[in-house]
Amino acid sequence: MKLYTIILSFLHVTTFIFAEKKLFDGNSLKGWNGDPKFWSVQDGAILGQTTKENPTKGNTFIIWEGGSLGDFELTLDYKIESGNSGIQYRSFIKPGNHDGWRIGGYQADLEAGDKFSGICYGEGFRGILSMRGKKTILSVDEKGKLKKSETQFGDSAEIGKAVKKGDWNKYRIVAKGFHFHHFINDVKTTELIDNDLKTRRKDGLLAFQLHAGPPMKVYFKNIILK
Repeated sequence: MKLYTIILSFLHVTTFIFAEKKLFDGNSLKGWNGDPKFWSVQDGAILGQTTKENPTKGNTFIIWEGGSLGDFELTLDYKIESGNSGIQYRSFIKPGNHDGWRIGGYQADLEAGDKFSGICYGEGFRGILSMRGKKTILSVDEKGKLKKSETQFGDSAEIGKAVKKGDWNKYRIVAKGFHFHHFINDVKTTELIDNDLKTRRKDGLLAFQLHAGPPMKVYFKNIILK
């Protein structure tokens, strides 16, 4: 009887750990917090849009209000028609006096261009952390300066061919401890190990970005957290 109870307890915990959660209902922005001037729902997707008549003065974000992410696997579909965007994770609201939608932290980048989709960027958080096709280990030297140790696992241009421009793509982000992997359409785009003990983040917010600058449009749907 004791062994049977232990097995049931183990199965219960395992089911909890690997449970999937749908973060967007496809109809409303319930559970999300962003500037309503820029974020809406269109055709079953979260739409972020700026125009010439309605620009954003700085990068702005829509934030998932469901809690703080530690170790996780996130999958979603995205489509970007112009500009630059990203998926913030283990992130934070920037300090200072602002509208509350200014976010910093790890970012899985995506763009309408050819170079940056799939990289790991540090929004207000050390800049580019790992480029496409690179496995990067971050550390600091004795003076506290950030160091990068990089190895190449793939060609950036070849990896970029997996990205469908102006169409729907599947993004997957895996965070375990301080080891991060990004994938677009099941192709690994970058890998990061963050050994910067002072600055790295073990948990934080999930958010999507609208970038300041020229008019842009980006969509997100089928957002699943495991």
